[in-house]
Amino acid sequence: MALTQLFVHPLKSCRGNALQRAEVTPQGLRDDRVWLASRADGQFISARSHPRLVQVGVTRQDDGQWCFTAPGMPPLLTSPADYRQRVPATVWKSAFSALHGDAAADAWLIHYLGEPLQLLWLGDSSRVQKTTADTLSFADGYPYLLLSEASLLDLNSRLAQPVTMRHFRPNLVVDDTFAFEEDEWRRFRIGAVEFEVVSRCTRCVLTTVDPDSAQPDPQRQPLATLLGYRRLEEGVCFGVNVIARNSGTLQLGDAVEVLDSALAFD
Repeated sequence: MALTQLFVHPLKSCRGNALQRAEVTPQGLRDDRVWLASRADGQFISARSHPRLVQVGVTRQDDGQWCFTAPGMPPLLTSPADYRQRVPATVWKSAFSALHGDAAADAWLIHYLGEPLQLLWLGDSSRVQKTTADTLSFADGYPYLLLSEASLLDLNSRLAQPVTMRHFRPNLVVDDTFAFEEDEWRRFRIGAVEFEVVSRCTRCVLTTVDPDSAQPDPQRQPLATLLGYRRLEEGVCFGVNVIARNSGTLQLGDAVEVLDSALAFD
């Protein structure tokens, strides 16, 4: 088995950046979900309610600034150094603090999405996932999401119109497994980094949003098909939530070794 794809999403719900190498931190891959679009009270928004977020591109520049792009919008350059005001923020039921401060970035976001919003920077703050005590970025609940290529292939065999990994927004993609084998993993290693599987990942309407057009699928695919054969005790599941047990660097082609699994391997 090997690591075949690596993704970060610097702004929660934005377009994913495919990487060759990535630094592993307790909060997730470096630069993953370090920006958040929120309402004035700090309540987060995502592509579930604002699908056009999936068309926002976010990249860190060599000088430390960040560049935001979106269809019909001029590029925005913003610097974390301008985010000095600590403000409350909320992702689902988790309340924490983030940094605010660039009025031009707020104006850019407001113009693009057409409603009062603000752009927040994670800074040195982090959230804590209550069941694991591990720190998080602006991710929904866990710092890493892993999927296997075999699981996507199995799903696409049931769809009239195939979907891509980008519909599911993973951080880590591996090959040479059988479909949904990752559901049974408990611990695994990629390169020199050990990970622990915490739970299966329950899926929502965001999977029905086309990552290129930002249009929701009228037939609610692929979620409708997943409902038919991947409804488990936790909900409709596709992929697994994992945490890193040490730091390090990952790169495409790194070997994947299962250290503990509910399955018996010969």
